[in-house]
Amino acid sequence: MHKITDNLEGIKNKLKQFKFDINQNPKIIAVSKTFSVDSILPLVEYGHDHFGENKVQEALEKWPKIKEDYPNLKLHMLGKIQSNKVKFLLPVFDYLHSLDNIKVAQKISLEEKKNNKKLKIFIQINIGNEPQKSGINIEDLEKFYLTCIKEFNLNIIGLMCLPPSSSDPKEYFILLKKISDKLNLKELSMGMSNDYLDAAKCGATYLRIGSKIFGERD
Repeated sequence: MHKITDNLEGIKNKLKQFKFDINQNPKIIAVSKTFSVDSILPLVEYGHDHFGENKVQEALEKWPKIKEDYPNLKLHMLGKIQSNKVKFLLPVFDYLHSLDNIKVAQKISLEEKKNNKKLKIFIQINIGNEPQKSGINIEDLEKFYLTCIKEFNLNIIGLMCLPPSSSDPKEYFILLKKISDKLNLKELSMGMSNDYLDAAKCGATYLRIGSKIFGERD
């Protein structure tokens, strides 16, 4: 077995120790940003099917050929997306985790009609109300969510957050779960390499794990 697939199995085994409810067996997104195709392929060949990138340009260089060879793969856009990049998003990505403004929502809606394809979308919440972070403020969420589904006919499947790095992430994961339950949204994108077990215990359905699978980035 390859070291990278070993790492993935180690994470799965840790997660197996929890008794999740019937609906929640969190999916692991292998965050492959900055890693080459050579690092990614062992996981693909092993049968792992969810991968994440942070930049559209990098994804376009790496993924079209891999996805052609492995049509079951799902690619997640995790980073912030500018409205001028949306047209490149649709052909290669299946999920977007970082929707947080109307301009991008409107552009996605137009591109979806052109491409006859729907993205699965998470709204990013600025859960710690941090001025330097992206995301919708909690008090603006309901209005934004309703605009996305009613005006733009977007397929909003859940919420995403990045907790403040200086705090215990669990309180923010619990808060995100409460907010998503209120909107009756099923999916929660939360938890990364350093806090994925806490996120899983708090109800995450998608975990965004990079360095714990691929090793440290340069």
